[in-house]
Amino acid sequence: MNLRRKVVSAFVALAVVGTGTAFAVDWTHRTAGPQADGTAVTPYNWTLTPAGKQVQLGDFPMGSAISPDHKYVIVSNAGQGVQSLQVVDTKTQKVVQTISYKAPEALYFGVAFSPDGQTVYASAGGNNKIRVYRFHAGQLTEQPPIQMSDAKKTNFYPAGITVSPDGKYLYVADNMSGQVSKIDLTTKQIVSSVSVGKFPYTVDLSKDGSKLYVSNWGESSVSVIDLATFTKKSDIPVGLHPNAIATNPKNGNIYVSDSDSDQISVIDSSSDKVIQTLSLSPYKHAKTGSQPDALAVSPDGQTLYVANAGNNDVAVIRLGKEPRVKGLIPTAWYPTDIQLSADGKHIMVLNAKGMGAGTNKGYQQGTYGPSTQYIGSMIKGTLSFIDTPDDRKLKSYTQQVMRNDRFLAQDEGKGASVIPRFAGEKSPIKHVIYVIKENRTYDQVFGDMKKGNGDPNLTMFGKNITPNLHKLADQFVLLDNFYTDAEISAQGHNWATGAKANDYVEKNWPANYSDRNRPYDFEGDNTATYPKDGFLWNDAKRSGVSFRDYGEFYQFGKSVPADPSIGNNYDPNFTGWDMDTSDLTRFDEWNKEFQQFVKNGNLPQLEIVRLPNDHTKGTTPGALSPQSYVAQNDLAVGKLVDAVSHSPYWKDTAIFIVEDDAQDGPDHVDAHRTEALVISPYTQKGTVDSTFYDTASMLKTIELILGMQPLTQYDAAATPMLNTFTTHPNFKPYDAVGPTYPLDRINGQDAPMAKESSQMDFSREDAAPDDQLNLAIWKATKGNAPYPKDVKKSDHD
Repeated sequence: MNLRRKVVSAFVALAVVGTGTAFAVDWTHRTAGPQADGTAVTPYNWTLTPAGKQVQLGDFPMGSAISPDHKYVIVSNAGQGVQSLQVVDTKTQKVVQTISYKAPEALYFGVAFSPDGQTVYASAGGNNKIRVYRFHAGQLTEQPPIQMSDAKKTNFYPAGITVSPDGKYLYVADNMSGQVSKIDLTTKQIVSSVSVGKFPYTVDLSKDGSKLYVSNWGESSVSVIDLATFTKKSDIPVGLHPNAIATNPKNGNIYVSDSDSDQISVIDSSSDKVIQTLSLSPYKHAKTGSQPDALAVSPDGQTLYVANAGNNDVAVIRLGKEPRVKGLIPTAWYPTDIQLSADGKHIMVLNAKGMGAGTNKGYQQGTYGPSTQYIGSMIKGTLSFIDTPDDRKLKSYTQQVMRNDRFLAQDEGKGASVIPRFAGEKSPIKHVIYVIKENRTYDQVFGDMKKGNGDPNLTMFGKNITPNLHKLADQFVLLDNFYTDAEISAQGHNWATGAKANDYVEKNWPANYSDRNRPYDFEGDNTATYPKDGFLWNDAKRSGVSFRDYGEFYQFGKSVPADPSIGNNYDPNFTGWDMDTSDLTRFDEWNKEFQQFVKNGNLPQLEIVRLPNDHTKGTTPGALSPQSYVAQNDLAVGKLVDAVSHSPYWKDTAIFIVEDDAQDGPDHVDAHRTEALVISPYTQKGTVDSTFYDTASMLKTIELILGMQPLTQYDAAATPMLNTFTTHPNFKPYDAVGPTYPLDRINGQDAPMAKESSQMDFSREDAAPDDQLNLAIWKATKGNAPYPKDVKKSDHD
């Protein structure tokens, strides 16, 4: 066999799409969420048109296993809320059983059948155990689990699993301990463990059963375990952050999805070397973002199916001497696993985020009483049942995916603009100050604006508390159709600085947020979260753009960056996350440096400033009230704009202000809609811009202004904020408004939900139970006003 490594591009195969075709899609003035026609729109403005029949599942389905007789699929829902194991009948295409687990009881994505189909094993992640079930006639009966423990009290955190062909052993990827364990299924004891790479994701057996392949999610390697000795033979270099593994049943090739390289590494199992690399880039020279995370090989060994979680599709790859991507099948949002029927005629795809969120204005009975739907657990996954398409249907599907993901040329605006559109164009804007705040929806803050699409009944921090935000939105541009691309902060700070949250972030934040024994390691302190092209500061370095960081990706409790690539481009006197430090103190420190830059004429081209205190500490007695925290944040923003606008840099500076996510409140359009501002002489228009924008749109606009390249497919495809700007600047400075709400009002012992708030953890953002915190903030700001009942989307369109 020729072991010469080959790189095979998907681009040629996708040329079936063609060019120049016009599609009647209004990309700019629609809203996010499920649509009336059965489709959906993601917060980054990509369309969901999943093929086949959709069966609703639970919260964030991650993994699955198909029974040996192919009559049932067992699904592991491992989201933030109630986790569950579900049995789906493949004939009736219905869920026939659900076994639920409330935190701290847990599941993860590993699911496996015994060879005889009578036993099911499921990894329980942070519980450090393998759940065991008897399985008969489509029903699971839980048995005593296999406890994973040792004298060292190791946090094994079982992830992907597989059973030996003789049914005697279970092999487990121990995600947190960097090991693989061998469990004797007779004694239910760990009989051996071997160290592999960082954060092993899953394991798969070679065709002959002599070796075990382990994907090391936290690095760029696959470990090979000799099962006869249960020792590591070698580490095979592959792409960045490999996750899923599949074995070809005919020729024994091993396929590995490299999630942050957008490729498949093909390993020859006889030599344990990579012989081919199959590109999953959707078009030539595409940035990363396809984010493959699941694989399945057809029974005849001729076709490889790849779930591209980032592109919301399944790539169909024809294998053989000259493998190529034949086409793409559209799925729902964030596909995470694939199963095939025994005859290969049907494809079953898990979709972790289903059809998205929609409004979270609904009234429901939560753990702590009536509450709005919390975005972290309101999105339900789906299972797609898809007939394997013929070539004609696959071509049509491929065209649909390319339209859905905006990979065909889009008309994003014409005419003169101060935002460069092409290489070599210059902008009169030379400096960007990018302010990242924490966790508010549009309606919470701007719902009381008379102009724009707001619901005043949901406004908690209106003009009386945020006079500067309101004045800025009125004097410059009100953005009433702007969405965060994240559900929560772990994703949000990655999206806000890196234009995506990678697979490690997406699949691990739910366990952390629900207290299921997973650490918070999502803001620069773990390279497993780093996308291929890094973050804004890496982009700035590559582009020769000077930058300075104030608080973003700082270590918690320290004024030092968690990501060493930030280098010395930060202020060691600026405080990152710390709710006991005032945002006005942060402003003072930023302003101290800003005035020095003014004096010296050397303001960095890009500044990133974190002002997090609109997060609040709920109604914790002795802490500032939610209103005072938000009023303090409002004044800090106002003073920052005031300082810039009264400086010589006003004429060539744009200030972009956004929330990292919108999780801490309700919105009548979509739970991802948030407050955002763009402040510049070139945006001082006093208008409403209802163009569909998102976090990636803001990043793209910053990149275009500063001459930086896109970081991922998301900012590459995003709509730049052209309509926000004018070519006729108004250089009138902004005068900050003094507080109209006391900045020092303290929560008393009798504050609503004071006892619950006092027990919350505010050592970092989102450490507190979010649904409980949201309810406390509602009660503090709205009194006894009940949450409004569900309103159909058509009622407010």
